[in-house]
Amino acid sequence: MPTVKEVTFNLLRKLGVTTVVGNPGSTEETFLKNFPEDFDYVMALQEASVVGIADGLSQGLRKPVIVNVHTGAGLGNAMGNILTAYLNKTPLILTAGQQTREMLLMEPFLTNIDATQLPKPWVKWAYQPARAEDVPGAFLRAYATAIQEPAGPVFLSLPLDDWDKEMSFDVPVRAVSTRKGPDPVSLKDFANKINAAKNPILIYGGDIARAGKEAWANGVTFAEALGVPVWEAPFCERTPFPETHDLFAGELPAAIGPLSDKLQGHDLIVVIGAPVFRYYPYVPGSYLPKGCDLIQVTDDPDEAAKAIVGDSLVSDASLFFDNVLPLIKKRTTQLKTPLRAVPKVAPQDLPLVPLAVFATLRANTPAEVVVTNESPSNVADFQDQFRFDKPDSFYTFASGGLGWNMPASVGLALAEKKTGRNRPVLCVMGDGSYQYSLQSVYTAVQQNAHVIYVVLQNEEYGILKEFAVLEETPNVPGLDLPGLDIVSLAKGYGATAAHVETTEDLAKAYRDALNFKGTSVIVVPITKKLGNLIQK
Repeated sequence: MPTVKEVTFNLLRKLGVTTVVGNPGSTEETFLKNFPEDFDYVMALQEASVVGIADGLSQGLRKPVIVNVHTGAGLGNAMGNILTAYLNKTPLILTAGQQTREMLLMEPFLTNIDATQLPKPWVKWAYQPARAEDVPGAFLRAYATAIQEPAGPVFLSLPLDDWDKEMSFDVPVRAVSTRKGPDPVSLKDFANKINAAKNPILIYGGDIARAGKEAWANGVTFAEALGVPVWEAPFCERTPFPETHDLFAGELPAAIGPLSDKLQGHDLIVVIGAPVFRYYPYVPGSYLPKGCDLIQVTDDPDEAAKAIVGDSLVSDASLFFDNVLPLIKKRTTQLKTPLRAVPKVAPQDLPLVPLAVFATLRANTPAEVVVTNESPSNVADFQDQFRFDKPDSFYTFASGGLGWNMPASVGLALAEKKTGRNRPVLCVMGDGSYQYSLQSVYTAVQQNAHVIYVVLQNEEYGILKEFAVLEETPNVPGLDLPGLDIVSLAKGYGATAAHVETTEDLAKAYRDALNFKGTSVIVVPITKKLGNLIQK
């Protein structure tokens, strides 16, 4: 009779889930032994990188990826990026080995005690099979749960002695729908409110990008039918609307008062594919301008329930656009010029300001590229120069937890190779952020991933110093980062690395990295001048 492992791997083949990202441990080796040749195993040196790589790979492939970490200790190392994967709505099947069933009563060394509790609340479902024969069925349930909207990670705790047990039955593949359509009554009500509004405004979020290219295109059609400005939601993890479009207004500030101030003069706010809202830091004010209503479309019932204002409709973004567009009365735009100013001209003083770094990168970036950014103190300058006008071109974290973008960039690059798109991945990092998951550089090198890390080095946690100004907290220790040799760190993992100081040298190093097709790290010293945390 077939074993639990054979039935499980056959099931995964039928589901098309054949990539495992992991850091192997003793409790996982029974799962990994005689690893099938038609499966891919991507090894990372630490579990935060494991999950981040899998997250980027899953988003790039638009399908689930299996994560394999080492019992409770490995799961603990991974938790920060599991949190991010949950908020990113990425369908990961997280697995961790468990001690031998024969010994679980005494909780021996490396037992994952209360295994299903450890990853909560950042997984949609967690389970340890009651018997070995339930392992394949647990994988099928995990897959079905992970892919349904809102998609997200699930977790299986798998005792190491289950895999060689014999199975007396097979587990057939089941089809499960993944999207939910809008309630017809609520849809008609929303359409009536939109048609009746004198001066509506749109706010788009990451759900539109996750819903695919058709949703992106329909989001543009919807905005053009209304002829109104489109804002990007605060802390948006994926680009939902072409940022070169005349109707694009920019990204909203993430504080209550400043966000409301940006929307003054409008009588209806239409939020599609975003929470209402990701606020931080706390700057008091009215949630909405006076005389303004809000309606929200989200695929997440929890986001609908906790929205602080407005009425909510739970629906897939693409299905909402499909159903609402025939109900919308087309209006003529009153906008005479593009809403955003042209990119600023950057000074060339040394050390470079972030704006000069981003302007140089943008001038030398090819049309087909994937970009990630984890340099939080420089976001405004980055957004001024980089204006994404194609879907699936920009990714970042929905959590704010550092250590995601470096490994996710590796996963995105691997997805580019697997799909044959072969776009390079540019990952913009701060020198502080770079330290959180730098082990992922090793995986990028070993996998020959075309990733270019550009590290802005100001030898400080600039974003935290900006918070210190806002919060009036002088003399906070631990905000300076002297003595980091990032070039040596990169070379230690096998990457090509360079230190540059001028825009000319940066441009050359970047072009060389684009031509290299492997993993490169470029370190650029920048000024220590602080930015403004609240963009008004």
